[in-house]
Parts: sequence; C-alpha cells; structure tokens
Amino acid sequence: RALGIGRNVSVAGGLNHEEVYVLGDLIRRIRDERHMTVLLVEHHMGLVMSIADHVVALNFGRKLAEGTPAQVQADPDVIKAYLGSKDQ
Repeated sequence: RALGIGRNVSVAGGLNHEEVYVLGDLIRRIRDERHMTVLLVEHHMGLVMSIADHVVALNFGRKLAEGTPAQVQADPDVIKAYLGSKDQ
C-alpha cells in the first residue's frame, strides 16, 4: 500500500511555522501508526530533519551526503552547497 500526493508538489510550500509543525506531526503519526516508510522529497529542512531517521542530500540531482540528520547537517559538502562558503 502507498499514500501519495502526486508529483512536483512541495508538501510544506506556503505553510507557516505552526502549519509545518502540524504537518510534521501528521507525517510522524502516519509513519508510526501504520508502520510505513515515508519517502519525503522536501526543501523545508526543519521539517525533514524533524521527521527523518535517514537523509539523502542532493544538489542539482547529485548526491552530496547520506546518513542521519546530524551527519548530513554536519557534512562539509552540504554546508557549502546550502549555506555557501567564505570563498564564494
């Protein structure tokens, strides 16, 4: 069984902070109560990091890092791609 919302949709796009929190709670509840794996393709990093056990960070379709949320957030390539560097 699968649940889906279609493609090319940002589930958190246009939501305020409270709505993102409620969405995260809903996704966690669906995952936990239905014992489902969730594949979340999302740009809202706070939402992703609050839900995910495992993260794959991409930059223009190229995998930069993979691991726990903490490992990915600390990865130098991810930091450079998403926050920039002093050299840029």
